[in-house]
Amino acid sequence: MARAVVTGAAGFLGSHLVDTLLADAHDVVGLDNLSTGRRQNLRAAAGSARFRFVRADLTRSARLPAADRYYHLASPASPPAYQRDPVGTLRVNGVGTLRVLEAARRHDARVVISSTSEVYGDPLVHPQPESYWGHVNPIGLRSCYDEGKRFGEALCMAYRRQYGLDVRIARIFNTYGPRMDPEDGRVVSNFIVQGLRGRPLTVYGSGRQTRSFCYVSDLVRGLAALGDAKKSVVTPMNLGNPREFTVERVARLVARALGVPFRVAHDPLPADDPKQRCPDIRRARAELGWSPTVPLEEGLTSTIAYFRDTLQVGRRGVA
Repeated sequence: MARAVVTGAAGFLGSHLVDTLLADAHDVVGLDNLSTGRRQNLRAAAGSARFRFVRADLTRSARLPAADRYYHLASPASPPAYQRDPVGTLRVNGVGTLRVLEAARRHDARVVISSTSEVYGDPLVHPQPESYWGHVNPIGLRSCYDEGKRFGEALCMAYRRQYGLDVRIARIFNTYGPRMDPEDGRVVSNFIVQGLRGRPLTVYGSGRQTRSFCYVSDLVRGLAALGDAKKSVVTPMNLGNPREFTVERVARLVARALGVPFRVAHDPLPADDPKQRCPDIRRARAELGWSPTVPLEEGLTSTIAYFRDTLQVGRRGVA
């Protein structure tokens, strides 16, 4: 049993990771400033005597609680969220990451840093292995997130090389599941919410661009395994589902799962939107024995059930 600190604990991924760590008998302190996270995501964790929540802004709080492990997930992660606050996004991935690394160094702790497939940009190599350096626009609308995460990775490797810090970098690919924000602007949540509201599904560009989708339980299992792995584990490490779909096919799957007619509305492709996105997960398989097990068709069922309930609560004026 270890004491863990999770930053971004009230977010979509952070809250699921908190639940997983508690189920593994860890004591957990969750930090979040609630800028994009939601307290209701921690409803299950709040009932545990081994969980404590601290509302704090990581870019302004100088010291973090002592812990054996730090999981740094604090950052806006959807394009609408990080483009609303590009400076804050850069700060949490720069200053915030620095403070997590300093806390880990102070307490001789292990660190798992959540990076992103966005470090690969609009990739020229497919699927994307960890050895690929990426094709990123450093001054584009997405750069606050892309370059913030790339800088965070550089900080991690500097601390690893200079101080011998036990740091692991997870490059997270598209993840979906319950507790997603209905307004986060991501592919799966957009399609489900639009379908439930009787609207056409918005497909950007031709719909032939590809994505891969990892169900949240698989993803947090990978994060936990990365935290548990032996010190010699290779980093960075891709975590995602290597099964690749066109966006149009995902729209069809969502419409079928919802039982609604397949209707789409095409909008222009956003600037710097990647044409292909699919992880090479051979490293995770070899180092962690990890690979995703939940197919998209199955994961959509529980995700749709979550959104049905969430939207009904919203219509009653409760949420």
